[in-house]
Amino acid sequence: MSLREFLARFRPAGAPGAVVAGVPADRAAERAAELEPSLACLSDVQQEVARIRASADREAEAIRQDAARQAAAMVAAARARVAQVRREAAEPVRDAAEGDVRDIRVAGARATEQVYERARERMAALVDRVVTDALRISDRPEGPR
Repeated sequence: MSLREFLARFRPAGAPGAVVAGVPADRAAERAAELEPSLACLSDVQQEVARIRASADREAEAIRQDAARQAAAMVAAARARVAQVRREAAEPVRDAAEGDVRDIRVAGARATEQVYERARERMAALVDRVVTDALRISDRPEGPR
């Protein structure tokens, strides 16, 4: 289409003023004739777009389902490891507590031994004192109370 033809589309059918008899230009038909081949091409493109979109939707759904399966598998694996992870986390605390228990037992045994040692050291003197007191009481004329 030449520039002259292009510009002719915008020319009024008649000069302003008096009505001129003639056939008015069918602008709608001209536009339709001009745009129809382009729109026909777009129809094919729109069908291709719809096909690509449908394919992308199917692929996205497959990816979502795969991701959901992977997430479920990860959750199941994590739940399966809960007991092991808890044991591993508690191990240092348990070891430290067992060490504290050993230290307390050793300290308790030491304290017990010290009490027994003091009792052994004092036992002879206490027995002598009790015997002396018992003899003194038994020697009184009124007797034991």
